[in-house]
Amino acid sequence: MLTISESAAEVIKLVLAGGDSPEGSGLRIAPGDEGLQASIAGEPQQDDEVVEASGVRVFLEPQVASLLGDKVLDAERDDNGELSLAVRD
Repeated sequence: MLTISESAAEVIKLVLAGGDSPEGSGLRIAPGDEGLQASIAGEPQQDDEVVEASGVRVFLEPQVASLLGDKVLDAERDDNGELSLAVRD
């Protein structure tokens, strides 16, 4: 099962708070045009795997859940100092 680092949880909390997301919302990760796509979702879709940690919820589309099963969702700063989420082994 995907592990969510404390720093990733803080980034997700900021994203959800900035979007005025309703209670129970989470970050949904699904296949996108170029790799994986993350978006705010009010609730998981029927077959999503739900990972909860440090007060946040991440909804994983089934294919993504199997792909990220043994990974860690972490946060990192880019060259401009912007925070982003990253998947690590």
